[in-house]
Amino acid sequence: MVLHTRLISDAEFDRFVALPENADRNFEFIAGEIVEVVSNSKASRIAIKIVSRVSVYVDDRKLGRVTGADGGYVVYGEKYIPDAAFVSYARQPAAPDVPYNPIAPDLAIEVLSPGNSETEMIRKIGNYLAAGTVVWVADPDNQTVDVYTPNRPRQTLRMGGVLDGGDVLPGFRLALDRIFSDGAA
Repeated sequence: MVLHTRLISDAEFDRFVALPENADRNFEFIAGEIVEVVSNSKASRIAIKIVSRVSVYVDDRKLGRVTGADGGYVVYGEKYIPDAAFVSYARQPAAPDVPYNPIAPDLAIEVLSPGNSETEMIRKIGNYLAAGTVVWVADPDNQTVDVYTPNRPRQTLRMGGVLDGGDVLPGFRLALDRIFSDGAA
């Protein structure tokens, strides 16, 4: 949800998100606009299924750090809060203590929710790719995951398919059935 109709500067964005009334809210800075990050329970359930498995995989192998839906990143001059992200220790040995990590993640995981616009997602994916980030975009309604890897064609996975960690998380595999099933008998 875009909060302003006029374009603002990065400094104005930082001042806005630092206001006390915004302490419990998440915002992205996209194309000079403040965008409030709003999800829903369906997208949140999908995100936690993915992030929990990625986090355990990364921690068990001591590969780096995983952030959830409150972890912000500076990506190609904009500020994003993916549903989850991974940064390797090789790229960032010390954890930053800032609202928006100054480097783009190795992997960004975005789960679509009604608040995401197509224009916003196209821009974010393009910027992630330009920054060298692999992007997984999960679509709960269509039960698909689009995998965007820099300098490669998009790969669309459907139910029955397997999400593969590729070069970013070698050996990681997660069946889409595990992501999109609701677990009810």
